[in-house]
Amino acid sequence: MKKSKLSIFAFSLAAALGVAACGGSDAASDTTSAPAETTAPAETTAPGPDYSNLKVAVVYIGVPGDAGYTYQHDQGIAGLEAALGIEVTRLENIPEGAESTATFDKLARDGYNLIFGTSFGYMDPMLETAGKYPNVCFQHGTGYKTAANLGTYFGAAEEARYLSGIAAGAATKNGKLGYVAAFPIPEVVRGINAFTLGVRSVNPKATVQVSWTSTWFDPAKEKEAAQSLLQAGADVLGMHQDSTATGEAAKEAGAKWVGYNSDTLAGNFPDTWLTAPIWDWAPYYTQAAMAVAGGSCPAGDAGQYYGNMKDGTVKLGVFGTSVSAETQALIATKAAAIIDGSFAPFTGPIKDNAGKEQIAAGVVAPLGDLLGQMYFVEGVIGSTKG
Repeated sequence: MKKSKLSIFAFSLAAALGVAACGGSDAASDTTSAPAETTAPAETTAPGPDYSNLKVAVVYIGVPGDAGYTYQHDQGIAGLEAALGIEVTRLENIPEGAESTATFDKLARDGYNLIFGTSFGYMDPMLETAGKYPNVCFQHGTGYKTAANLGTYFGAAEEARYLSGIAAGAATKNGKLGYVAAFPIPEVVRGINAFTLGVRSVNPKATVQVSWTSTWFDPAKEKEAAQSLLQAGADVLGMHQDSTATGEAAKEAGAKWVGYNSDTLAGNFPDTWLTAPIWDWAPYYTQAAMAVAGGSCPAGDAGQYYGNMKDGTVKLGVFGTSVSAETQALIATKAAAIIDGSFAPFTGPIKDNAGKEQIAAGVVAPLGDLLGQMYFVEGVIGSTKG
């Protein structure tokens, strides 16, 4: 669910505040006479911003009940509603392809002037629909194609992925980890690599075996893939999926696991949960809506938003009870370095799992290269061909 090219863009928000002040004179006055009776001016309240011109809809690939990807987006939409005092129309379980094209087309015909789509496979349907409705602002989550009225949004999950890998690398007892992955696209490949780099930063000989599911959300398939990795000897699992099925499999086997998207169900796995890269979409959704209300659509090259840990879009979730204080302290130090820019997970030397140098010593991989990354780093067992 992601981009192959991108320029970092953050929407700016200007708040105008009207301040009324009362001033006094510095001139001397006769303090022996009683002050004249005065009447305080009536207080006036400036009207708040008007968002009545907004008609907003969001299209989900799944349902908020997944406690993962769609849930976290829905939390962001709820934040938008609370901030602007509007109601957003939600459409759930909309498949990628022809059905999503028809959905976006109907929303535009029904007068929605801001439409969000949260899944990678919505990219071409949204591009097609945007061309038909130039006065509607479309925002596509995780894609890379833009138009005059189509922008994109995602974030540097790889930063928190690396940190979660540290927790996983410290937790494994046999150095064999598994990773349940959706599709072999750069976003997912980059996440696996960042996770592995984090693992091997504390456990240099550890390996991460990948199992592809070819689905974003199918708890049965996800659990089956997780079980196959556990049977192959993995004692810690990572995942890039939309459900918690990987965690269920780990719990049944007594293995540890790293989640994704949300940590809302961490308490359901008291002994096996480590942590998770998570998202906070509320600021982005709110800022995008405010921009449209103000007459502009974050679109084209300037409308490609890529949040990170520094701006709070990407975070690391709560730690499980088995993550030691020492490991938490190490992660906190690395997180601070990522946020202040003194450390980047993809800093060379980095070789791929065939032994070829991909990032030279001392070089920080540019964002464009990361967004098109289609090789596995050393330590990953598997193929990017799926």
